[in-house]
Amino acid sequence: MQNFNQKEKQKIVEAYRDGISAVVLCEQHNIPRSTLYYWIKQHHSLKSSTNNVVYYREYVELKRHTDKLEAQLAVIKAAGCALSAPLQIKLAALEKLYGQYSVHTLCDALDVSRGTFYNHIFRRKEVTAYDKRREEMRVHIKDVFDESKQRFGSGKIAAVLSERGIKTSPKYVAGLMREMDLQSVGLTSKKEYKKRTKLLKKENILQRQFNVSEPNRVWVSDVTCFKVNDKYFYICVIIDLFSRKVVSYNVSLRNSTYLITSTFRKAFASRNNPNQLTFHSDQGSQYTSNSFRKLLRLNKVVQSFSNPGRPHDNAVAEAFFSFMKKEELYRTDYKSEREFRESVDEYMDFYNIKRPHRTLSHKTPDGFELQHEQKMSNT
Repeated sequence: MQNFNQKEKQKIVEAYRDGISAVVLCEQHNIPRSTLYYWIKQHHSLKSSTNNVVYYREYVELKRHTDKLEAQLAVIKAAGCALSAPLQIKLAALEKLYGQYSVHTLCDALDVSRGTFYNHIFRRKEVTAYDKRREEMRVHIKDVFDESKQRFGSGKIAAVLSERGIKTSPKYVAGLMREMDLQSVGLTSKKEYKKRTKLLKKENILQRQFNVSEPNRVWVSDVTCFKVNDKYFYICVIIDLFSRKVVSYNVSLRNSTYLITSTFRKAFASRNNPNQLTFHSDQGSQYTSNSFRKLLRLNKVVQSFSNPGRPHDNAVAEAFFSFMKKEELYRTDYKSEREFRESVDEYMDFYNIKRPHRTLSHKTPDGFELQHEQKMSNT
């Protein structure tokens, strides 16, 4: 398998999120599926409290770096001497903390080489062979722990050390790991995952409030499927709740994230990049995908979701497809894809331009928007 840089990995992950299957991507790039899923996890994005987007891989690295800096700061405070202090004073200060922190942390905190610190410690008469072995084991354990990217617990670390000719036991390793405050990600990953998922909370902001006083304040969206001969076609629509107008739609052979993102981009451009917009949909994987949620954040659009198993939370979009199928799609036996697509285009025009809507006092969506524009121009 060839080596991929971060940009190449991210491009492959984005292709997966846009709807290309894992099987196709793995065949194209000659990579195992497990590798692809690992890359997807590494490029999973999180929303911070300051609305910045951080990838999971960066989050782990930042957390590790922060933990390291916090430990070094604790050593500096406990040592009570400055980095500019003479070497012997720093060694004496670190000697008092020996056993409370790892040698790596002690030496990094006061900028002392580990070799110099070991020589200082081992020259002490009171240092026993037992103390020396424990410190050496600490170094070996930390090396294996870091090599495994914090995945290995005491049992696996002991097994790796045994293969390297270093005799020890899982119980002995576990004791030293507790002293060094090292925990396998197997013990903490679920807790960290729950923290991350809280950042991705899917809130129902709309709460079935379908009457809106201005255009481009709330858009609703949905996707439906319709079979023509032996092919399935997916139709995505975006509807402005104010006028019930279909502001954008797309037809695709694949129900992919790209179908959703391309439909939104077309709608956003056609409505002159509106501000203070809320976008509501169900919790389908395309609407909850990282690439689509990032697109909304970049355009400062607030995202709202229907509650699981509650289609009435998105009743306007659901009703639109019901009308479309009864009034157009179910009435025609399509002979070709072209005929089907032309039929969809014709119905969208009919719906916006000619079809009166009961909630609009029997005006058409286009007519209702025109009336609003005239009213605003006269005020």
